[in-house]
Amino acid sequence: MLVENAMTPSPMTVNASATVLEAADIMLANRISGLPVVDDKGVLVGMITEGDFLRRHELATDRKRSWLQGWLASPGKIADEYVRSHGRRVAEVMNEHVVVVAPTASLSDAVQLMERNDVKRLPVISDGKLVGIIARSDLLRALTRMQRPSAPSTADAQIQLAVEAELAKQIWSKNGFIRCIVRNGVAELAGTIFDERERLAAKVAAENVPGVTAISDHLTWIDPYYGVALPPPVGEEDRV
Repeated sequence: MLVENAMTPSPMTVNASATVLEAADIMLANRISGLPVVDDKGVLVGMITEGDFLRRHELATDRKRSWLQGWLASPGKIADEYVRSHGRRVAEVMNEHVVVVAPTASLSDAVQLMERNDVKRLPVISDGKLVGIIARSDLLRALTRMQRPSAPSTADAQIQLAVEAELAKQIWSKNGFIRCIVRNGVAELAGTIFDERERLAAKVAAENVPGVTAISDHLTWIDPYYGVALPPPVGEEDRV
């Protein structure tokens, strides 16, 4: 799946000149934990998230250093912390180093960027413009939209019984090593065979049962003399 299929398009944004309190109000009102920051031309210039509100002097949560910590820290670092805890404008507290992703990137690439940069959301940029945002919550929504495997229907169960009955009658398969599961009319053959000719015979047995629309071969061949096992062939389903 691509990022553009899972992202939130036209995301809520905040202007860099807005106040910190205005950004907080937008986030609370829309129940979001981060906002892309844009300039007056709508160009992405940063991100502001819940983490930027942790150290605020209004809440008395700004960092307090011991004399030793203050002596070891550089004046520049202390100045930067002061700006982030006392700054009134979004531009003063936002993160300017934003990791972005393209809408045509895969979700796997987006997740790798999130993990590598320890971020929870990525602005989606196309031709230099902000077209969306993809966050962890978007990944959850994409997961819930994935089609869940359907349970075998009554018809599938009847077809499966018919295939199993046919296999049980044959001397080459009555040992029970060949199994069949039918889902949506597709007969999935699994188990082991000891003669490669049994593979085709099992397919013929299944395809002659009314209701079977395709056959998926997962049979493993085991050489009875050397005990060597060969996995089933990789290929598409055989349509009936």
